[in-house]
Amino acid sequence: MMDIILARHGETEWNVEEIFRGRSDIDLNETGLKQAELLAGYLSDLDITAIYSSPLKRAMNTAEIIARHHGLNVISSPGLIDFNYGKWQGVTNREIKEKYPELYAEWNSHPDRVTIPGGENLNDVRERASSVVKTVITECEGTAVLVSHRVVIKVLICALLGLDNSCFWNVRQDNCGTTTFTYEDGLFILKEHNNTSFLKPIQKTPLRDF
Repeated sequence: MMDIILARHGETEWNVEEIFRGRSDIDLNETGLKQAELLAGYLSDLDITAIYSSPLKRAMNTAEIIARHHGLNVISSPGLIDFNYGKWQGVTNREIKEKYPELYAEWNSHPDRVTIPGGENLNDVRERASSVVKTVITECEGTAVLVSHRVVIKVLICALLGLDNSCFWNVRQDNCGTTTFTYEDGLFILKEHNNTSFLKPIQKTPLRDF
């Protein structure tokens, strides 16, 4: 038996401004750094044996702050990298809605059917992120933390629960929110979802699901 904690990275300015981030290597903003510190403090009493992270700075920095409390090195995992938004990357939500009205509407109603121009689709994410989880349950014992991004974590949650990608919008994962699964006898059992209780000292209203 082991626990897998899925943790989203802290806030960036592109989260605040609703700019599609994707593979752009954006730093955490001041709030994001505070969120990461609070997350690290919350996880400090757990017996964490491994920490995996997307190689992008916003995730890696969050993971490294967690790792300091446990004397661990963060394992960079390309399979946890953010969704490839292709031509949408670096563009605001409002601009994409205006430039790609039909595809944008499809993304918000049937995300499982959409391949972003020049980018990828949710099934691509599901395959690579699920491969990381398979590696983790093979190599690790105890508790492992996987630090990644909104789209990746939402897709992984659907996969571990046996739901298809059409349920993408039925899942929410806030910045530095944690979702925990227990893996036992071949089953992934959801223990806790999108816990942000430890972020209360910041007294900040969560951003929209973006």
